Amino acid sequence: MPHDHAPHDHHHHPHDHNHTHDAGHLHSHMHNEDVAADLQVLAAQFIDGFVQARDKTSYLKLAGVPFERPGQGGNTALKLVDVELTTDWQVGTASPSFGSRELSYLPFPGEMVRERTNMSLIYVSMDEKSSLDLRDFLTIRKKEIES
Repeated sequence: MPHDHAPHDHHHHPHDHNHTHDAGHLHSHMHNEDVAADLQVLAAQFIDGFVQARDKTSYLKLAGVPFERPGQGGNTALKLVDVELTTDWQVGTASPSFGSRELSYLPFPGEMVRERTNMSLIYVSMDEKSSLDLRDFLTIRKKEIES
């Protein structure tokens, strides 16, 4: 979650703000974990909205999803033809073990198993097919809105 800092808080890190601080000014800084969590919430809400939308094309248009994108080399335009939803169930975790080529594996008990749904936007041309992950689209879209 983002956190707020009072003007004279003792939490120091570089700022490139070009404004003065008044007594009531607070500003937020998103850390990497916060950005990832925020993106996950946005993606889940976007997917829920898409699934529930009666007019899915209008939903995508309102969200700013491009219906055409440049292909490799920019010679042809790719057309949006499919929206793909995938569901994964995380039933455990695996990570490198210290001093071994074996992974350290931890299967989850039933109550820890988590469902993850993701969306991909599928674009095609006569020569190519491209998939745009929803999280990548949302990251790009968020940067466009913020600038």
